[in-house]
Amino acid sequence: MQNKDEQQIDLENQTEHSTMFGLQKKQLINWILFLLLGVTVTALFYLLGNDSEIQITKGSRSIFYWVYFQWGHERYSGNWIILVVAAYIIFNMRKELAKLKSSPSWFGMLVFIGAIMMHIVGYRTQFPRISLIATIPAYWGLVCTIWGWDIAKKLLFPAGYALLCFSASLLQDFTMPLRLYSSALADVLLDGVGIETIRDGTTIRSSAGGGFIFDVEDACSGLRSLTAMMALTAPYAYYTLRGGLWRKWVLFIFSIPLAMVSNALRIFTLAAIAEWIGTDLAMMLYHDLSGYIVLIFSILLLIATTSILQPRKKEEDEDNDEDDEDDSVPTDREPNKSSTSTSEEVSETNKEVK
Repeated sequence: MQNKDEQQIDLENQTEHSTMFGLQKKQLINWILFLLLGVTVTALFYLLGNDSEIQITKGSRSIFYWVYFQWGHERYSGNWIILVVAAYIIFNMRKELAKLKSSPSWFGMLVFIGAIMMHIVGYRTQFPRISLIATIPAYWGLVCTIWGWDIAKKLLFPAGYALLCFSASLLQDFTMPLRLYSSALADVLLDGVGIETIRDGTTIRSSAGGGFIFDVEDACSGLRSLTAMMALTAPYAYYTLRGGLWRKWVLFIFSIPLAMVSNALRIFTLAAIAEWIGTDLAMMLYHDLSGYIVLIFSILLLIATTSILQPRKKEEDEDNDEDDEDDSVPTDREPNKSSTSTSEEVSETNKEVK
């Protein structure tokens, strides 16, 4: 026994001496491999990322510069915050990830190869958005390949959340449908409160002479509020909702129609104030405040929806009662076993005495 213990101590000392930067040899090799492949993938997306809009990006083929150029627009100005939040989530998970065992995964290799092939297709077909979608899965697949599924599974949420920073760029083609939907719903609401309007595409005008005329432009399409609502709802649902993954998905999907309805309500209130009070007041004062008012209303409605989706206390109590019953079953059986064993011992002793 002493020899075995001494051998184990020697092995532990050898592994301790084989560490560098606080990492064991295997961990150090994994990090070096990840950095080398990560730099290669980054160079691929940087050097061969975009050819269709190279004039707009000042001669750069980088898919990252293409996104950065888009984020300079007002509609996409806050998307970089999503990346910061995703990085913060991963930073908070560092201790939990360090405790998990790492083992290479073939599934991660398939995801990694699929993402690279997707990027090549996007580059060859001159669709940068296809390459844009492939960026996050490429890095996630690389992590899954090197460290395994257990660690990659924990990173599914921050990786998926990071993809939301590209949602405005990916949904850019839906700007016109969003404008038509918002103007149509606002027109219905105005008719419902007795304000007669005439809608021509995205333009809403009062049927009364000298009334208001509103054109729902791209900035008022609701694309920015849609991205903001999805970015707010995803971590809120992930950290607050209990009782199954489907509840989180329901709340997240609900944020899409909620943002669209909220934008239509904003246009409706603008037109109503312009009709009842005056166009100057509606466009000068309320126009800037309406975005914050509608955002607060959407958040309150989101909280109310969360309370509906949250499992009730009775369900939790029933689950706790079932757990208590399951725990009490073996304790009830143990004394019966002991009693039967003692009775058998007593009978055996009686036989011996006889």
